[in-house]
Amino acid sequence: MSRENASRRGVEKRRAILEGAREVFGRDGYTRASIDAIAKVAEVSTRTIYNHFADKAELFREVVLESAAEVREAQLSDLDRHLGKIADLESDLADLGRAFVLTASDFGAHFALVRQINADVGHIPADVLEAWQEVGPRRVHEALAHRMAELGERGLLAVDDPHRVAMHFIALVSAEAQLRTYYGAQPLDEAELDDIVAAGVRAFLRAYSPK
Repeated sequence: MSRENASRRGVEKRRAILEGAREVFGRDGYTRASIDAIAKVAEVSTRTIYNHFADKAELFREVVLESAAEVREAQLSDLDRHLGKIADLESDLADLGRAFVLTASDFGAHFALVRQINADVGHIPADVLEAWQEVGPRRVHEALAHRMAELGERGLLAVDDPHRVAMHFIALVSAEAQLRTYYGAQPLDEAELDDIVAAGVRAFLRAYSPK
């Protein structure tokens, strides 16, 4: 086998391991997931996994960070699309809220992983949790806070603390949907989703529209 073919096979094996691990961690959680189970799903040997990753913790970290980065990029794109140029603030905020809520179904494997992280948080290495927040949710929150600050500067919102405003927006448009879908595990009717998001945006604007 040529060096080029060997390198390509190595990349393919690593990709299979990461995809298999995301499925198993999302199904079983960090504590219960085993390298044997991951090897079976990935259709590789356990030895192959250990050739790529030192242990389960390193593999879990890689899966979480890669998955979080994918979702982050999608949400940052949603932010640019819906708040980059304001046509109608209420409508644009509703479109953004809907896109953020739908992320849970668009990235089902990631949010299965997130549900397991929340359930297993006491057993997951603290550095992995911190890295996950830094790579994914925190970056999105910072970008949303920046957009809220811009809306405040333009006089479209009354913004004192952009980070808190961003947090309130996310809570108002997504909390009910998260509870009713068990954090993305169950589907939600499109009309119901629209009603939830629209109500959240109206509440948000009542709180933060300039007086």
